[in-house]
Amino acid sequence: MIAGAMKSVRVVVEDSSQVGEARRTAAALAGEASLGDELSGRLALVVVEAATNIVRHGQPVDGAEAGGVVLRLLSEDGRTGVEMLAFDRGRGIADVGAAMQDGYSTGGTRGGGLGAIARLSSRFDMVSAPGAGTIVLSQIWTSPASPFPRRAADPLLEIGAICLPIRGERSNGDAWVMAMTPEGTTQILIADGLGHGQFAEEASSSAVRSFVEPGAASLTDALGRIHAALRTTRGAAVSGARFDPARGQIEFGGIGNVAGCIVADRGIRSMVSHNGTAGASARRIATFSYEWPENSVAVMHSDGLASHWKLDRFPGLSRRHPSVIAGVLYRDWARGRDDVTVVVCRRRAELS
Repeated sequence: MIAGAMKSVRVVVEDSSQVGEARRTAAALAGEASLGDELSGRLALVVVEAATNIVRHGQPVDGAEAGGVVLRLLSEDGRTGVEMLAFDRGRGIADVGAAMQDGYSTGGTRGGGLGAIARLSSRFDMVSAPGAGTIVLSQIWTSPASPFPRRAADPLLEIGAICLPIRGERSNGDAWVMAMTPEGTTQILIADGLGHGQFAEEASSSAVRSFVEPGAASLTDALGRIHAALRTTRGAAVSGARFDPARGQIEFGGIGNVAGCIVADRGIRSMVSHNGTAGASARRIATFSYEWPENSVAVMHSDGLASHWKLDRFPGLSRRHPSVIAGVLYRDWARGRDDVTVVVCRRRAELS
């Protein structure tokens, strides 16, 4: 069963004319998510407020690329929703607590500031620091269709993601999918079709379809099936993972340069992906098990993200919502010359 397979939509925000574009993009996703009038209105206010903040206070001081808004559909446990990540490279906020208070407004916006975004959101998180800019997360969810929905995700696992094409390209050669095994284990695949554009997208989409088809006895078998399915395409780099937060383990394997690592208090541990290209050449397909400590995060990403990234720009970033972490990694470490996917998974210590 597919629990999530969603690419993101990006709106660059450099001037006030693009605030309306961000709002229209959010409205379209609200319709796809069937949010209804009330929740759609809340989403519009959130996006307008966040985008206006970027225009007024988030422009980069060093000539770097401006900020923007990244949106994606959400679906879990009989609910649907829309996620917004607003990011900038401005001066940042020295006192986030004060900025969250009523009356500390960006001025002239209907939403009324960060506090209003938090109140309108089903889920809210943010990071900011002087000289480091700001990342704001807002999720708006519907109520479950059933009062007792069957869980489509592990309650001990929290996931955030960004999946975007190279700027100026409509087709996205990257793809990712989250699915559940019959045993209730969460598994994730990232596929990076060779190059970018339409044919890369066809390869990554084929990998996703093969991964979620039932019948694979193991993660190694699933990767082998993908390798066979992609022989008629230009091929892709792929990595897959199965997460068992209750036992504190991750099984991971890959073909090509789609990376995975575990970020814990004691450091960063890379997970093994073998050389090759799914659909073309893969001398060895194998997976390995790794210890996954409580409150640590696993990061999987395509090579659209630089390999030497760090999480030290914001104190305590590794403890934030995984979507915020994904947003920071995208903002600060995306290469800018390729499609990019970042998936961040947190192992919760207990149910919240």
